[in-house]
Amino acid sequence: MSEKSRSFKGQKKASSFLVNLVLILICLVWLVPTLGIFITSFRNPTQIYSSGWWTVFPHKGLVQTETITLPDATDPNAPITIEGYTASFDEWRNSITLPDGRILTWEGNKRSRTVSVKQEKWLWFDTRLTLQNYKDTLSGKTITYLDANGNTIQRQGNNLGGAFINSIAVAVPSTIIPILIATFAAYGFAWMTFPGRKLLFTIVVALLVVPLQLALVPILRDYTSLGLNGTYLAMWLAHTGFGLPLAIYLLFNYIGTLPRDILESAFIDGASHFTIFQKLIIPLSIPALASFAIFQFLWVWNDYLVALVFLGDKNRVVTSALAAMVGEKGQDWHLLTSGAFISMLLPLAVFFALQRYFVRGLMAGSVKG
Repeated sequence: MSEKSRSFKGQKKASSFLVNLVLILICLVWLVPTLGIFITSFRNPTQIYSSGWWTVFPHKGLVQTETITLPDATDPNAPITIEGYTASFDEWRNSITLPDGRILTWEGNKRSRTVSVKQEKWLWFDTRLTLQNYKDTLSGKTITYLDANGNTIQRQGNNLGGAFINSIAVAVPSTIIPILIATFAAYGFAWMTFPGRKLLFTIVVALLVVPLQLALVPILRDYTSLGLNGTYLAMWLAHTGFGLPLAIYLLFNYIGTLPRDILESAFIDGASHFTIFQKLIIPLSIPALASFAIFQFLWVWNDYLVALVFLGDKNRVVTSALAAMVGEKGQDWHLLTSGAFISMLLPLAVFFALQRYFVRGLMAGSVKG
């Protein structure tokens, strides 16, 4: 083997190692906070306020082994002797570490005369996990729990379960409707000849750069005059209109690369455009359809602005419910984390169900023979 060949293989291995390392780091950056949200969503408020989510794994921590009660005659204003060591009240209050590793801390005020003894030990997996956070988040009932100071807090639930159903009612039709319309349009632009075809397609491509925010106010005025504001139909129409340009462009690139021989053979056999569309185009375009379905569903599911403008609080979706939780219950991490994880479940399920078509759909029209 020549020196040049060995050098090339060494560079290839180094490059492969660097790429894999970067990918691992990216995965960790995404997975670590997601794991933290997941674990926190199962912990009770007292645990969340007192320790981090990583403490559910084996670690060294302080464990209270005993409590020392001093005699009533002990004068806290004078030097105090405990376990053979003498110190002032302030020193005991700030904790004193003994040579054997034990930590003595005066608990409460001077009148308590109580000293806790803690020692660092290995703590194994914390099994004090609960599903109560999810029950409280999904229901709209009154929630009762203890805060960091041990006070009893009562909150009104946000009924995230109802918001979850509303999001499904908005996202599913808002994904299916533009796919159906865009598939018909893409087939027409790719395989049919009609006057103004190129001009219309140019207009569709130009609509890709129109900002969403530019259209909100005019559409809202139209919806108000038609009595559609605050309805599911308003959301379906809005998301269909905003999603059609990208859908048509993406599907056109894919459908335009399908083998011409197959369609010509179908035309020779007497098949109509609708038959070809139904029997050939749709089955062959599944990768592109699935790819756009992922984009559209995730965009609609995670949308906050359009839902806020056209739905408001009448039919609150998941994003609006989570935003309300942040505003109303900003310190209730056990509710926020469980709500955040609930909102992630369906988008992840959709992505993993369709991900095998994702790359093929993204490559639509990128290579032409």
